[in-house]
Amino acid sequence: MDLKDKINLDLKGAMKSGDKVRLETIRSIRALILEFEKSGKDKELKPEDEINLLVSCAKKRKEAIEQYQNAERNDLAEKEERELQIIQSYLPKQLNEDELKNEIKKIAVEIGTSKKEDFSKLMPVAIKALKGRADGKMIKETVEIILSNN
Repeated sequence: MDLKDKINLDLKGAMKSGDKVRLETIRSIRALILEFEKSGKDKELKPEDEINLLVSCAKKRKEAIEQYQNAERNDLAEKEERELQIIQSYLPKQLNEDELKNEIKKIAVEIGTSKKEDFSKLMPVAIKALKGRADGKMIKETVEIILSNN
């Protein structure tokens, strides 16, 4: 089942359950999908496009959470956190720190990078390989740690 079908199915479930936050979040994802499909002639949503849309949504929620927490608006931050959890449920399983380190080490060995100067070689490959499975900021920090340890 592709993302569009899953979203439509979950939308019906959210309407029936009366969960307003879930309903709003799913509607926003659905709107992004429709916007993407209408943005170009015969543009079809591919799995990598689905991940890019969801990662973008998740990133916006994380930034909003940070903004609300800085403004001490915990009620709004909690709502954004709930929306983030819903969005992340559609993303592939997120890697923990150890899994992320192991994946980046494998990539570094594959492409032959080991020095700090190799950051510009390793980072784009790591981002592409781990898109949707780890936060870009976390990937960057892990790449820096791995390259600085060598």
